[in-house]
Amino acid sequence: PKAYFKGLNLLLNEQTDKAIDAFIEAVQHDPDTSELHFALGNLFRRRGEFERAVRVHEHLLQRADLSPGDRERAQHALAQDFMKAGLFDRAEEAFRALMGTPFETEARLALLSLAERSRDWHAAADVAAQLEKAGTGSFSQRMAHYQCELALEADAKGDSATATALLDKAQALAPQAARPAVQRAQRLAKAGEHAAALAVWDGLRQRNPEAFGRMAGE
Repeated sequence: PKAYFKGLNLLLNEQTDKAIDAFIEAVQHDPDTSELHFALGNLFRRRGEFERAVRVHEHLLQRADLSPGDRERAQHALAQDFMKAGLFDRAEEAFRALMGTPFETEARLALLSLAERSRDWHAAADVAAQLEKAGTGSFSQRMAHYQCELALEADAKGDSATATALLDKAQALAPQAARPAVQRAQRLAKAGEHAAALAVWDGLRQRNPEAFGRMAGE
């Protein structure tokens, strides 16, 4: 439709309001064209009009004639709408629906972000392990961080043995990471085991002198 090309031209000229009006007109004239809906939904999201973006992408998902590729694309767009709108429970559900699709890695990264935001360290550790197993990259430092957070939670409950085991796991995941050693040394010092705490600090100094220098400076 001519309105579609008019919308693109307006968009290129950074006249977003007028571009939205043109795309709405184009959708009304050709409601079966999925690309028009995607363009309109993405514009709404960029404008911060998340409720309207959600309606566009949910309308797309309700279409029986939508191709599998476009259905996955619409699901991904909907998940992004929820994420941007701060509807994190709905975003998590929408991202989980993308498992087994070309958007799986993106979805897992979003789920990791959501788990970190909610301080659900068990969930974060599971997602990070899945990402690393899939070859997305190294998540050892982050997984060590999650174990340290869980160790803090265990200590807060008085479960010293579990906290120690979690710090052992953190150090094994990321031998060069400073936080497991720092947290262990602080726990030992608090318990009055100063010689053991100094030994841990010395081990960090030998293993990661740069990190030790930063800690000493603080």
